[in-house]
Amino acid sequence: MKKIFSRTESLCEADTHYCSGCGHGLVHRLVAEAIDELGIREATIGITPVGCAVVAYNYWNFDCVESPHGRCLAIATAIKRLQPQQIVFTYQGDGDLAAIGTAETVHAANRGENLTVIFINNAVYGMTGGQMAPTTLIGQKTATSPEGRNAKNDGLPLKISEMLAGLAGVYSIERVSTDSPKEIFKTKQAIKSAFKNQMENKGFSLVEILSACPTYLGLSPLESMDWIRNTMSKEFPLGKIK
Repeated sequence: MKKIFSRTESLCEADTHYCSGCGHGLVHRLVAEAIDELGIREATIGITPVGCAVVAYNYWNFDCVESPHGRCLAIATAIKRLQPQQIVFTYQGDGDLAAIGTAETVHAANRGENLTVIFINNAVYGMTGGQMAPTTLIGQKTATSPEGRNAKNDGLPLKISEMLAGLAGVYSIERVSTDSPKEIFKTKQAIKSAFKNQMENKGFSLVEILSACPTYLGLSPLESMDWIRNTMSKEFPLGKIK
């Protein structure tokens, strides 16, 4: 039988702990493929978050550092400044990057740190029980918004990419998705481009990835893809933001 799947060198052979339909495993592979295609595996250091991807280092075959909740970009800044020849990236969810880590995110971007940020936006807190996140949509039901997010009480969804795009220190921001093969290809190209920016010392680059959480959306994996495409991407439009 012809082999149609091969494991890229930067991806470990390990069983995943993610729920069926979760976007994390897919994005892990895209990150690994981009690193291998750029030939930077031996120079790469990943910073993993607190959240569903807390053990991302179990799946990647390159150096990783675990971060306290929300502090990925503070740690990444220290490592990059001490070892500027290394390629340093953070991998963060919406709770880690856009809630408890908002200050670290804003100031690292404002300083123009030469880093790559992979930002997973699934509109909900996944690891801790499905609570409302900064990116939860208006009307979306979660464990802490059982009647749906209310703009008057809870505010509007936080568009972190648009917010950061106004900072002079930011070089590149792009929002992509994992809802179809076409969009997955675009996502890989965006990740690869963000790494290239760092290799060329261009400054702060962020890739926001709309990703599924079927478990806490209460949808099947296939339905969650439709939700990203037809609902979530209307609130978070895809494309190059800066």
